Amino acid sequence: MDSVSRLVRLARLDGEVDVRCLLAGRFVLDNPPAGPGIVPFHLVLDGRCTVTSGASAVHLGPGDMVLLPHGDAHRVTATGGPRLPVAEEPGAAFPTRRTPGAEPVVDLFCGHYGFDPGAGALLFRLMPPLVHVSLDPPALTLAEVLRGEARCAGPGTSAIVAALLDALLAMALRSRPEQRPATPGLWTAMGDDVLGRVLADVVERPGETWTIDRLAAEAAMARATFLRRFTARTGTTVAAMVTAIRMMVAADLLTRSEYSVTRVAKEVGYRSESAFGQAFRAALGTTPAQYRREAVRR
Repeated sequence: MDSVSRLVRLARLDGEVDVRCLLAGRFVLDNPPAGPGIVPFHLVLDGRCTVTSGASAVHLGPGDMVLLPHGDAHRVTATGGPRLPVAEEPGAAFPTRRTPGAEPVVDLFCGHYGFDPGAGALLFRLMPPLVHVSLDPPALTLAEVLRGEARCAGPGTSAIVAALLDALLAMALRSRPEQRPATPGLWTAMGDDVLGRVLADVVERPGETWTIDRLAAEAAMARATFLRRFTARTGTTVAAMVTAIRMMVAADLLTRSEYSVTRVAKEVGYRSESAFGQAFRAALGTTPAQYRREAVRR
């Protein structure tokens, strides 16, 4: 399994559409901060709108998707035409907001991804607060399937939509280099031809000793050159990134395997269970044993 696929699997994503918007004219959609374990998204199939969060704003057109990995409050707006009333209709899988009596200009899917509180939380923490990507043709085909399911919602629609959303996220984040997020983060680094290969090695073999010198050698770069490139692409340090990846794998092992905590520590590169416990608590705010008990309870 490739590293991007493994990271997505570790996060245990669960995509869901909250509402589909078929709107005309000028509109404002305010979204409060998301709760824990929630990453909002907006996917535009037709028309244009703007997503604003804090001081950041992104303009979306057909085939654009925006994620808010930290769950920040945000606003979705369109400025063309007069302000018109909006009515919400219930649906089998999700409701639809429409502008009564007007031909829709914007076709917008608004939803969220739920994620694992361990690996998923770490994954999205490594992403910038606002991620904007443009879907490539294969992903757009999936988006059209999503539109078709929304049109004829029936038995199984919710399950199909969830699977489509998970696939869309993976395809968006592996998109062509010129379409990837420009803000430093894990996915920016994974898209780098050299750093992506190096980080893939860490994901696949987290228990090995990953020093800066070794990573620089794997990248065939001088140490200083590697560090400059790594910081520019990720916005963090090598130690912080390696630790985050190790804790993602550890959280998954604690949840999905019967390994002892000592065995999990060894699998992700820690000789001492106490050192592993300290790193795990620093990353996730709980001990490995407590995390495992909570996972069983969930």
